[in-house]
Amino acid sequence: QVQLVESGGGLVQAGGSLRLSCAASGRTFNSYAMGWFRQAPGKEREFVAAISGSSSIIYYLDSVKGRFAISRVNAKKTVYLQMNSLKPEDTAVYYCAASLGTATDIRRVTQIVSWGQGTQVTVSS
Repeated sequence: QVQLVESGGGLVQAGGSLRLSCAASGRTFNSYAMGWFRQAPGKEREFVAAISGSSSIIYYLDSVKGRFAISRVNAKKTVYLQMNSLKPEDTAVYYCAASLGTATDIRRVTQIVSWGQGTQVTVSS
């Protein structure tokens, strides 16, 4: 089973940028659809972005479209989340997830086989 480790979180001012990374273990990384979720204090975990194994299918939460970009480098077994024009409402713990299904499964939070430990993103106003 794939294991995931996130990095790249931190404190940034509104309007700033961060890039999150999620490094995976295992030999079949390109078989997994990957995604990012976030959970703010007192709120449920929500879907942010998903990408298929070949990067041909990508989905975003409506509120991050045009500001966030998900990508992956299969040779490095890593998925990224570039976050630009950050807003205070983006503050949350961000989690990486892997699915042996499709990017749609990530978006629907089905067939998730592994979660990372999370990385804190704090956006100050």
